[in-house]
Amino acid sequence: MIRKSGTLLGLTIGVFSIFGAFFLEGGSVKALFLISSLIIVFGGTFAAVIIGFGLDKVAKIITFIKLAYFPRDYNIKKVIDTFIELSIKSRKEGLLSLEKDLGKFQHMFTKKMTKYAIDGTDPDLLYNLAQLEMKATQERHFSNIFIFAKMGGYAPTMGIIGTVMGLIMTLANAGADPNSLIKNIATAFIATLWGVFSANIIWLPIADRLKQCHTEEKNMMEISLEGVLTLQSGEIPSIMKARLIGMLPQKDQLGKLR
Repeated sequence: MIRKSGTLLGLTIGVFSIFGAFFLEGGSVKALFLISSLIIVFGGTFAAVIIGFGLDKVAKIITFIKLAYFPRDYNIKKVIDTFIELSIKSRKEGLLSLEKDLGKFQHMFTKKMTKYAIDGTDPDLLYNLAQLEMKATQERHFSNIFIFAKMGGYAPTMGIIGTVMGLIMTLANAGADPNSLIKNIATAFIATLWGVFSANIIWLPIADRLKQCHTEEKNMMEISLEGVLTLQSGEIPSIMKARLIGMLPQKDQLGKLR
């Protein structure tokens, strides 16, 4: 919950800080929200993404944005507690008795790997299967992250294009009313404002947030894999607990050891 509210809080502070300062200095809503500038910056950015990544990727952008602002909760501590609970049961009733307990895991990767262990899959094969899935997941995530990183590069460039177009129009009307020309110049730079704003407050922060989401999922998968292999080997619960807690950050280890 803190992570979700923090992401939204950061976006809110960014919007109010930048646009609030603009309005405090006498800027107007009409000058800021120019349709032509918005079309050039956002339309050009999405056009570049479509050209570079394909329409199917663009169609998923809303899903990725939602994931960045409302990330999944992997609850690593609960995963560890569940593995310890299953370890205790396994030593009493055997590994096959855990079949009905797979529903206690919320994540498909953890369920799948535990099911492989219950079915008697060779530990080395199970490890290789897990590594293959983790590698595929990383490549897929990094591919999605790369889209927003590129959008963070496209947007300022599109803003500059909009500004240059505005300046060309201003110069083409040289000799006209000076007040009108000054207004046109100010209008031209609105495109640059939107390009830089969207890159640094929207697209690049989303890329960074998705990287964090990937790191959290990767940690969950690594801890799950260690839990499955330890469960399969028949280690005593206290050893499993020590192994899994040892993979947590130190501040979380202290809480789990109490």
